[in-house]
Amino acid sequence: MKKTLMKGNEAIAEAAIRAGCKCYFGYPITPQNEIGAYLSQHLHKKGGTFLQAESEIGAINMVYGCAATGTRCMTSSSSPGISLKTEGISYMVGADLPCVIVSVQRGGPGLGTIQPSQADYMQATKALGHGDVHVPVFAPCSVQEMVDITTEAFDLADEFLTPVVILLDGLLGQMMEPVSFGDDAVEQKREYPDWAVTGHENKREYRNITSLRLHPEELEETLIARQARMEGVKARTRSQAVNCEDADIVVVAYGTTARVIQSAMEMARAEGFKIGTFRPITVAPFPDKQIKAACKNAKQVLVVEMSLGQMVHDVKAALEFSVPVEFYGRQGGFVPGPEEIFEKIKEMTVSL
Repeated sequence: MKKTLMKGNEAIAEAAIRAGCKCYFGYPITPQNEIGAYLSQHLHKKGGTFLQAESEIGAINMVYGCAATGTRCMTSSSSPGISLKTEGISYMVGADLPCVIVSVQRGGPGLGTIQPSQADYMQATKALGHGDVHVPVFAPCSVQEMVDITTEAFDLADEFLTPVVILLDGLLGQMMEPVSFGDDAVEQKREYPDWAVTGHENKREYRNITSLRLHPEELEETLIARQARMEGVKARTRSQAVNCEDADIVVVAYGTTARVIQSAMEMARAEGFKIGTFRPITVAPFPDKQIKAACKNAKQVLVVEMSLGQMVHDVKAALEFSVPVEFYGRQGGFVPGPEEIFEKIKEMTVSL
């Protein structure tokens, strides 16, 4: 199958076009600018619309309006930009509207740095907006996986009527790898869903899309129904476990860091240490059952992140504190190297 060397951000943009995305609304911010730049050049060739909004707030509200028509649409941003979008995301969740949001993390808080980070994990998985907001979040670790997950994200958004987040770090967005898109996408006639606002000319029942539900009974009923749909998403959580069956220590990471721990594991195995790795591909809902199975024989767990420690809390909760969990992290734009992770592993084996 033909492969093309592409930068991560550009590969996601191309994958979105092939997945049937017809509208993109965004505002520039490093390190995700290539997504918008690529779509500005190529989306119109497939009959789509690219629009650079006046702000991140404007962009997410344009996505709201577009999604309400039943059109596949997306936006992308980085850390402080995602913060500005959270009110609009909450409104979209409240209105049960599908879209794809790409979050390419940079160091923070504040303006921080344009270097890669994983310090927005809590933002993506726990704090994308006010109210009971829970949306699916994918965390790919390669450019090819970014491409594959983009199509899946659009399909999942449509099926479960929810925004879906693709969570990257700046390194994944900027790295170049060979990718395959398969056969050229075939333009399919897409029927508008029966909830979409498309204009009715008195030929059908009036439709109203809103997140406003003033009656407590109606709001509670809606929230319960929405949570039930999310249980369907939870049944599809994905992960990858390597050499966990006999592992004394299981090392857990996502995104770029998950690539690094593979090298650290190989170094440790070469010196006789029984080390396994676990990578959540879906980080929300978190793959609780899978990590429990991967760590059932482990004596210790090590979580590695490019942050002060955020996913570590989900790991501890999933394991119900049955296994000691330690954390190793780098901040400020530094990517931990396999050698330093291996040193941490050796330090932990002293107590085994």
